[in-house]
Amino acid sequence: MKLYDYEILERVEASGGWKLEDGKWIVKKYRFVAFLDAIAFVNEVAQASERLNHHPFIAIDYKLVTLRMTSWHAGGLTELDFTAAAEFDSAYSKLSHNDIERP
Repeated sequence: MKLYDYEILERVEASGGWKLEDGKWIVKKYRFVAFLDAIAFVNEVAQASERLNHHPFIAIDYKLVTLRMTSWHAGGLTELDFTAAAEFDSAYSKLSHNDIERP
């Protein structure tokens, strides 16, 4: 079920760096020290996405990974988008002890 605007704003504010884009996307950029660190993160995102059956748009620009989330079937953002975002942040935190630069 699509979230109301006030629910989206509350979740974005509590999300730890995710940004609202065009009222229907949440977006976050993750910067890494090395290309292979970025790829390891993307692999973790892929595993979490499969578990949740909810997949982000992923852009890999050398050592910068950008994730964009929305729920097409709901016509905007849902709780699942924010659940997935928290999983992706958790994956980033797990990898952060390996010389990963903070954004």
